[in-house]
Amino acid sequence: MHNIAKPDSGNPMHRFRARYGLLLEWVVMALMILLSIEVTLGIVFRVVGSSLVWYDEVASVMLAWLTFYGSALASVKRAHIGCPEIIDQMSPGFQRAAGIFAQVLVILFFALLAWVGVSIMPALAGDSLVSLPWVSMNFVQSVIPISSALILLAEVMFLVDVVRGAPVAPAVAAGVPMADGTH
Repeated sequence: MHNIAKPDSGNPMHRFRARYGLLLEWVVMALMILLSIEVTLGIVFRVVGSSLVWYDEVASVMLAWLTFYGSALASVKRAHIGCPEIIDQMSPGFQRAAGIFAQVLVILFFALLAWVGVSIMPALAGDSLVSLPWVSMNFVQSVIPISSALILLAEVMFLVDVVRGAPVAPAVAAGVPMADGTH
């Protein structure tokens, strides 16, 4: 397990990353609360014999949004699955080179995903949810380019840290340990 020192509070990028992570935590918490309320309402209405026609479709959309925005939060916190054991076996120079290479690949992937997400918007312009025709598919699918941009921002900040010499595979982010200390 890696330990990363608490980020330099004088570093503007680290202060921004901490605030950015807090904002994403609030977004993810709000989505979790809304999804919980929506599922509870769906169950209650189903039990009383008046199922909500929009329940399943909205729950699916909210779960997808929670997944995408949760991934952005995981990127900020460096909490995605990795192989730190492999990185630990490398020399410091190779660790840094592998970290930079991996970050560039991740950044390229999410840049492509953001571009594809934006490019499909015109094709979805006339579509809407089946059960709620007033909800545009552009709104529903906007999570792809938005979350990709959020992830890109987090990954670029980490790339800057790696280039500056920060550890490649920290187990904790911003000085805050993960819940159980493992990943």
